[in-house]
Amino acid sequence: MQLKELLPQAEGLLANIDIKGMTCDSRKVGPDYAFVCIKGYDTDGHKYALSAQEKGAAVIIAEQPTGAANEIIVDDSRRVYAEMSAAWFGHPSKSLKLIGVTGTNGKTSVTYMLKSIIESKGYKTGVIGTIQNLIGDEVVGSTNTTPDAYGLNELFARMRDAGCKYAIMEVSSHALDQKRVWNLDFEVAAFTNLTQDHLDYHKTMENYLSAKKKLFTMCKTAVINIDDSYSKSIIEDLGCKYLSYGVVDRSATYSANGINMRPDGIEYELVGDYTIKRIKLRTGGKFSVYNSLCAAVCAGALGFSLDEIADALAGLQGVKGRAEVVPTGKDFTVIIDYAHTPDGLANILSTFKELKKGRLVCLFGCGGDRDATKRPIMGSIASKLSDFVIVTSDNPRSEEPSDIINDILSGMKEYKTPYTVIENRTEAVKYAVQNARTGDIIVLAGKGHETYQILKTGKIHLDEREVVAEALS
Repeated sequence: MQLKELLPQAEGLLANIDIKGMTCDSRKVGPDYAFVCIKGYDTDGHKYALSAQEKGAAVIIAEQPTGAANEIIVDDSRRVYAEMSAAWFGHPSKSLKLIGVTGTNGKTSVTYMLKSIIESKGYKTGVIGTIQNLIGDEVVGSTNTTPDAYGLNELFARMRDAGCKYAIMEVSSHALDQKRVWNLDFEVAAFTNLTQDHLDYHKTMENYLSAKKKLFTMCKTAVINIDDSYSKSIIEDLGCKYLSYGVVDRSATYSANGINMRPDGIEYELVGDYTIKRIKLRTGGKFSVYNSLCAAVCAGALGFSLDEIADALAGLQGVKGRAEVVPTGKDFTVIIDYAHTPDGLANILSTFKELKKGRLVCLFGCGGDRDATKRPIMGSIASKLSDFVIVTSDNPRSEEPSDIINDILSGMKEYKTPYTVIENRTEAVKYAVQNARTGDIIVLAGKGHETYQILKTGKIHLDEREVVAEALS
């Protein structure tokens, strides 16, 4: 492919250079590649321009001079990288109906609910998100909630070529801020909620909100959780039509009435647009009401009927790592959930606090090299809502686990809830299971779908389902 097909502003002899590949990672550069220099969070691609040239890069695209030959200076290399990536794969997103879901919590559940609804009508659907990427039923590995622009367009191309009609994606604040989804056109974009997270990157909640709001400049219809305190700010700045959903605010376009929560699921009446439909779910918790409302309203905006939506939701099994019940064959219950934010932890504990017959036991830790301010907050939440707390490691990364644990413990002082500290997460899970009492509900929070743990020494295998089974045996 000639450079001018990827980069229209290329001029002269450079415009006709034949490009064999493109990347923003100097380690992946090959002969006749286009290398795009991007200033990242940890490093700056401009430092590797000459190295890329030595590896055979045919052209260097940068925001400032690097000293490399065949260099093209652009005003925004992230935007250019997204545009080039789309062109490289033949603008695949244009062949798909895109649905984007953003927010702190609930994104994964909403995308899987939407996939179930859409596929119930026979439409092959792709999913891009935290747990994994899916092309129909084909599982594709996932490292980021939202891939970089090249990886994202590669996925879109594979979906297009496999016959997918829809692509549902979790859209992270990082992806929006870093222009990974630049110039995409979403049929529907949904906002689930906004609570404290990623402040190590965004620094302030205002910056975090500002990043999320960018999604709604790229969609035809917005679907907004009106019960969230940040919804007003999003709605005020919308340039497209919107539909709202909620449980508390009765002005919502769609609301949930008569909520009936049971240990094995939830029922409620979805009300709106002079219609009413009974919704049944196999997952518990008020958060499941919000997630299913969001999915239902998105599907309605895409043209699906309430009957189709209700039938699909009723048949949906749970999502891995989201309020997942681990079979034990015992007289206590073990739940695995991805809750790793204050709001997420409060939601999952509040749900099972209402359903417990014995103690509510919470096992959790906090991630290293991430927002440290949420650690004491989560410690306070766990102590307030639980009957017993096991403080352990999550993904400590480069930090000392004991330092993270001390931050958590500082928030637990205001309550007298009994607790223990077991730094090794595997041993902590075993302790929780082996010391369970009749009627207990044990919530293993933070890891969810993850089957690994990131330590200072690297990534190790850790699947809590396997640890629970070993403890039981």
